[in-house]
Amino acid sequence: MRNGPVTGLLGGSFNPAHGGHRRISLFALDALALDDVWWLVSPGNVLKPVAGMAPLAARVSAARVVARRAPIRVTAIEAQLDTRYTVDTLRALLRRYPKRRFVWLMGADNLAQFHRWRDWRGIARMLPIAVIARPGYDAAAVASPAMAWLRRFRRRPGRLVNGATWSAPALTILRFDPDSRSATQLRAVDPDWPSRHLHRVLRDPLTHRPLLHPLTTDARP
Repeated sequence: MRNGPVTGLLGGSFNPAHGGHRRISLFALDALALDDVWWLVSPGNVLKPVAGMAPLAARVSAARVVARRAPIRVTAIEAQLDTRYTVDTLRALLRRYPKRRFVWLMGADNLAQFHRWRDWRGIARMLPIAVIARPGYDAAAVASPAMAWLRRFRRRPGRLVNGATWSAPALTILRFDPDSRSATQLRAVDPDWPSRHLHRVLRDPLTHRPLLHPLTTDARP
């Protein structure tokens, strides 16, 4: 039985992280009564272009600035686990933290393409999923093949991780005043943002290993 803390997992490129990431994380913390949220900063993503992707160390460093003074832990554990796909990362986390309960957090844009992820049904069977509304993507998410399969497992937010009822598959939709900020806009305004973060010495809060330079391991959905 998993009866430890409940952690929301928000995966992404965070290229760069911004206030929208923080806002949805804090909203999910409150709506689902989570103990904390982990930002899984991915080394790469085959569903996104390589061009314009800042080094991992810079993305982690910038994300920590955005997440400071909040119950959010920024980690590059995916690179250090050497897992290539989200489903493999989640299996590794479940083995590494046998008591902790996890909830996968994703935006409606990711739900719209969730059926393209490797073994997406396996991901849904491993841990509950909370989908957060995102402007312009709700219609595509509702019409997606993944939603057609997940719809039967839909629950109210308060029942997603409520004690003994915690199980998977389980889906909840979180709706709140949407945030229109995006990493694309931030890169356009400040294309040199990675240069301010490349020389910081980082230590991962989960593995306690140093992250001193860009890592190039590919991570895939």
